[in-house]
Amino acid sequence: MESVLIKTAQLLLSLSILVILHELGHFFFARLFKTRVEKFYLFFDPWFEIWKTKKGDTEYGIGWLPLGGYVKISGMIDESMDKEAMKLPPQPWEFRSKPAWQRLLIMVGGVMMNFLFAFIIYIGVLFAWGEEYLPAANVKYGIVVDETGEKLGFRNGDKILSVDNKPVDNFAKIIPTIVLDKAKTVQIEREGQKMDVVITDENFPLLLKSKGVFGLRYPFQFTIGGFARNSPGEAAGLLKGDELIKIDGQPFTWHDEFQKYLASRKNQEIEMGILRNSQPMVIKVKLGEDGVIGVSNSHSFENLFEFKTVRYGLFSSIPAGISRGIEISANYLKQFKLMFMPETKAYESLGGFITIGSIFPGTWDWHAFWNMTAFISIILAIMNLLPIPALDGGYVMFLLYEMITRKKPSEKFMEYAVTAGLFLLLALVLYANANDIIKLFK
Repeated sequence: MESVLIKTAQLLLSLSILVILHELGHFFFARLFKTRVEKFYLFFDPWFEIWKTKKGDTEYGIGWLPLGGYVKISGMIDESMDKEAMKLPPQPWEFRSKPAWQRLLIMVGGVMMNFLFAFIIYIGVLFAWGEEYLPAANVKYGIVVDETGEKLGFRNGDKILSVDNKPVDNFAKIIPTIVLDKAKTVQIEREGQKMDVVITDENFPLLLKSKGVFGLRYPFQFTIGGFARNSPGEAAGLLKGDELIKIDGQPFTWHDEFQKYLASRKNQEIEMGILRNSQPMVIKVKLGEDGVIGVSNSHSFENLFEFKTVRYGLFSSIPAGISRGIEISANYLKQFKLMFMPETKAYESLGGFITIGSIFPGTWDWHAFWNMTAFISIILAIMNLLPIPALDGGYVMFLLYEMITRKKPSEKFMEYAVTAGLFLLLALVLYANANDIIKLFK
């Protein structure tokens, strides 16, 4: 429960920062071009607001519905659908009275702010923490695969050499590279032999649905460091410091073999061979439906691998942070493109607030928080550029049409377009969050 609250708090803080900065982008250009801003709100305020105050012509406030935020600009047909104001003659301070190029900058101001903020975060993260990753060449024990990995053709112990014959230095980027570049082959080494694993179009949707596909394989070393709540192992008499040697008389070479054996013994009693103070013992443990002992391992598998750390100075972090922002933006665009390819079934992976919240860690970690906030900032920027009326991209689309044809869409047309866009956005939000709920019950 505590981890859920921490994730929720991180999500709300992250979204609050990003919404304020996004709307500040619109606000900045509106004020720059002497356009009146009637409201500046964090979160939406249907029927009532949590807090508000007025300074000059602008009312600042906090709404109760945490689905975003908005600035209400005079003389603009937006989600407020203030039709009465649009029936009055245009005023010099209104949005509709400004040149098209000024209106365009006002509309892209939020997106510009999101991209800029993401790049600034990445610069700061690289300067403060640097970059640590596991080179694929240092995965000396090979990989351990799940059921999806086996269907794709991978096996436990395989060593990944390249993707489509192109080396991938960072082990954590192998799966994203396969998915986002729609790789056809993965080069591996299996028992000393080099071979290709072919990723067919039929198997590609499996990659998108799977949570892991493959991870790190490492030797079995297990010394009890702690116990989970209602631990079957603790109830049976295991103690901290006990070293696990065998189960039912069977030793294990690899940690994944140990986990697989436990999974096969759900709801059954097992005999655990341990060393306690260098003395061999056997303790019987009754496993539950989840097939776990309920103990933590004091050995860290990370100590078995040689990670690489890159440090950045103040000036070197700037181009590195910008490059990371561009790379992540490009990767998200590739991911978004998959949504419109029915054969990939990527639309089934579309998630809502539960999915977004789950990417934050269960403990407060500023490094992870700022990385996730930068990523969400890029997502907001790209999503807002979609040519859907009611989103910034929809207004940009009509403004570009006006600038090219010298013809301004009628206000009645804009009303209908914004209404249709709002219904489409509502449908997308409902679909994404319904996917989250369905996943919870699977």
